[in-house]
Amino acid sequence: MPGTVLLLCLALGPVLRARCESTEEYDYDYLSINKTWVLTPKAQETDATQILNSLLKNYDNKLRPDIGIKPTFIDVDIYVNSIGPVSVIQMEYTIDIFFAQTWYDRRLRFNSTLKALTLNTNMVSRIWIPDTFFRNSKRADSHWITTPNQLLRIWNDGKVLYTLRLTIEAECLLQLQNFPMDTHSCPLVFSSYGYPREEIVYRWRRYSIEVSDQRTWRLYQFDFTGLRNTSEVLRTGAGEYMVMTVSFDLSRRMGYFAIQTYIPCILTVVLSWVSFWIKRDSTPARTSLGITTVLTMTTLSTISRKHLPRVSYITAMDLFVSVCFIFVFAALMEYATLNYLVGNKKPVEHNNRKARLPPTCAQVMPSFTTININNIMHWPAEMEDDEDEDPGSPCLEGKECERFFCCIEDCQTGMWREGRVRIHISRLDSYSRVFFPTAFLLFNIVYWIAYLYL
Repeated sequence: MPGTVLLLCLALGPVLRARCESTEEYDYDYLSINKTWVLTPKAQETDATQILNSLLKNYDNKLRPDIGIKPTFIDVDIYVNSIGPVSVIQMEYTIDIFFAQTWYDRRLRFNSTLKALTLNTNMVSRIWIPDTFFRNSKRADSHWITTPNQLLRIWNDGKVLYTLRLTIEAECLLQLQNFPMDTHSCPLVFSSYGYPREEIVYRWRRYSIEVSDQRTWRLYQFDFTGLRNTSEVLRTGAGEYMVMTVSFDLSRRMGYFAIQTYIPCILTVVLSWVSFWIKRDSTPARTSLGITTVLTMTTLSTISRKHLPRVSYITAMDLFVSVCFIFVFAALMEYATLNYLVGNKKPVEHNNRKARLPPTCAQVMPSFTTININNIMHWPAEMEDDEDEDPGSPCLEGKECERFFCCIEDCQTGMWREGRVRIHISRLDSYSRVFFPTAFLLFNIVYWIAYLYL
């Protein structure tokens, strides 16, 4: 029996020794970790607590620094996190910023090995901070997730830094005379709410405004072209206040409006010219084409004003759409005029004139119809569309009977009747094929040069 126990101890000895060694290693590692925490110095933590207690012991956060001695100078820094979107209807824009204010408070000086104390939001309500507000803001939110996005840092010389993150919806009065080729300057204006200039003075630093990567901005229809910062004094009944302004320059992208409005309007005008190549006796075809293009322009005009505020002045897009509508409507009226004049021509006999003309002229001279247009006498010929040349008539030497001038007996006697022009009513479509495209091309040249380069 004793031999059996001895053999059992010899067999279990290595296993028990291994477990004991592993336990010792585990205990050693645990003790080494605890030693790191135990050896952490708490002198600075105790020092910071004592500093804060001593600073706040007799501190009155209702009074600004150096009250009654000199004004408090506040240096302002802004970091623009994002801008946009810009609402044209509401005339406002959204901006996300980190707003930093720096000032000196001699009551917060301390002597310590610590150069600065970085504190959380619990300390903000216990010291004096400026009553800065944004004058042109409609709504403003401070971020609170996961904790209030605020920072308070106090240096040993009394310098205080206070930053917070804000999302502001600010007013931006848009001038839309050049819409959609317009540029705007959207301001962000802030000042002290209650302290006049004699007590608080805001100052910009040299590089006080910075912007983030613009690829994350939600400007959509606009391009950011730059910014400016200014300061001015606002005089009110309550005193003079220092007002700080940051202006963000924006330029509109017109690609969306070119696709949605300009190109459809141009194509609709060009489509209305198709009626000039349709025979004048095809009344249903020409009438339906003219009415369709007019209704299309009416729809485009309504859509172009849908995303704009109801301003009382005319915009650049309104001018373009209106002129396009006039061209389309004029194309429809051209056929109505042609149909009316051709259907109501009445030949007038000129017996006295025929008697005085030579026999050759009397045989070939066509009859004319006198039409009053703008108080000018016109003599259109009763010819068909296939007549290209006018019959020849003898004239005095040195006189040329131009194609569009009436060559009658006065030409033979050396007298030209002023204001008498030969207009072929049946050729009105041919004239329109040249006049309408030329006039529309000239309008586009003047329009785009005026709004893009002037």
